[in-house]
Amino acid sequence: MTTQALPPRGKGKPVAVVKQGSAAVPIYRGICRGMPRFTVAFYLNQQRRRLTFGSLDAAKEEARKAALNIQRGVSSDNDLRPQDREALRAVQHMLKPLGLPLVSVVEEYLQCRRKLGEVPLLMAVEDFVTRSRSYEAGITVPRVVDELLQLKKQDGVNEHYLKLLDGNLRQFAKSFPGEITKVTGAMIDGWLRRGAHSMVTRNNWLKRVKELFSFAKRRGYLPKGEATVAEALKRGKQADTDVGIFTPEQMEKLMRAATEDLIPVLAIGGFAGLRGAEIARLNWSAVDLGRKIIELRAGQAKTASRRIVPITDNLAGWLAKIERNGPVVPDDGVFLKARRLAKSLGIPWPHNALRHSYISYRIAVVQSAAQVALEAGNSPAIIFKHYRELVTKESADLWFGIMP
Repeated sequence: MTTQALPPRGKGKPVAVVKQGSAAVPIYRGICRGMPRFTVAFYLNQQRRRLTFGSLDAAKEEARKAALNIQRGVSSDNDLRPQDREALRAVQHMLKPLGLPLVSVVEEYLQCRRKLGEVPLLMAVEDFVTRSRSYEAGITVPRVVDELLQLKKQDGVNEHYLKLLDGNLRQFAKSFPGEITKVTGAMIDGWLRRGAHSMVTRNNWLKRVKELFSFAKRRGYLPKGEATVAEALKRGKQADTDVGIFTPEQMEKLMRAATEDLIPVLAIGGFAGLRGAEIARLNWSAVDLGRKIIELRAGQAKTASRRIVPITDNLAGWLAKIERNGPVVPDDGVFLKARRLAKSLGIPWPHNALRHSYISYRIAVVQSAAQVALEAGNSPAIIFKHYRELVTKESADLWFGIMP
């Protein structure tokens, strides 16, 4: 009986192997409740046996007995045929540098084959090695979010979009603080479906999560040459919604009742079609009454591209009567104040009513979806689909005829 002393072991390797003839029984070391434990693992009569002891000496004694019983069983079967014995010796020689007993190797191999099915083990290993070398493992979602937001700031994206991106991705990172490689498509889908949010909101969130995962792949934090789990998710179908607008009578009532601080929001929104966020970022220096244009710089427009918006005659008239210095909107409370004014006058305020009203009445005047799309910073397809023929030419003349 011999006991083979092994070099410093790696994870899962035995601390000793007790041999008896051609039989070899490994001993493994572990920790249980802070105390070292030694486990003897072997096969006897085609059954897996595992016995645990508090000392290595006791484990070696049991391993010796097990090896002896195994050897007796081998001898009683008239040992191996000469060719099998040579094959066994060759395998044991190949395993010697690893310090692993043959039975452990075969057991692990069989477990792998059961999981892989018909896929060859070597092919699976080569694929794993290739993938693992194509990206940096262990990178967390919060780290990727921080890096993406920092890069966006350096690139000078508009503040409004950066604020939306920051808010959405910080929530995502809070929900998934672990490694980005561990986030699955099902996990993302569940996150998108939390709460009673509209399909538009969910699609916007998905767009930003996809941007995060694409960025992570470019940085080498996800396998290259493979679609990310976010890319595999599809946008939800958004139901068509009715466009709510003000009538010329309602708009005139609002304008007559508006205080000086409300006139810019109501007039620019209703007679030029700027989005609320665009008005909030606008400075009076961009409003040129002489040339009758409003110039939206790339950092102010939602689409992050420069846009020139015409100033109609009635808009020029309303803006000429107020002081024009500094920001157009001194604080966000003005928007809430405008809604409260409408409520006090008994006028409903549909979603995005000022912008929707402008586009609807403007297309009735110019009869060109392409022109209105250019002015409004939208696509001709959206303009044509949602706004065409909502109002008459007569109503449009009344709308743009509202003068101070």
